[in-house]
Amino acid sequence: MNARQLIIAGSLNMVIGVGAGAFGAHGLKAVLSPAQLAIWQTAVSYHQLHALGLILLGALASRLGPSAMARTGNCMLAGIIVFSGSLYALALSGIKLLGAITPLGGVALLAAWLMLAWAAYRSSQGTE
Repeated sequence: MNARQLIIAGSLNMVIGVGAGAFGAHGLKAVLSPAQLAIWQTAVSYHQLHALGLILLGALASRLGPSAMARTGNCMLAGIIVFSGSLYALALSGIKLLGAITPLGGVALLAAWLMLAWAAYRSSQGTE
């Protein structure tokens, strides 16, 4: 993904995250148990936080290297899909096996942040 695509992906993920948060607070409150709502809220929180991360990557692409930010963005987007997606599905379905998938998304999110740190460290354009 290039800088523009990262910002678009982040913005669209924020739309989805805000919508999912509203849906959980208003549409699912009477349907899901408190434990399921907590799972849903965790998915929303991580979804929104990492959507902002995608926007940040787009903003930093020219400074830290477009290809490094593209790889980092792909990893972060995959993490959002697997982490939050599995939690959304778990909350709605109650299928516990989905919880076993969630850590894979978490690893992708951790890797994305480490990749950003590495790109910043390696950058010759850093400020002092």
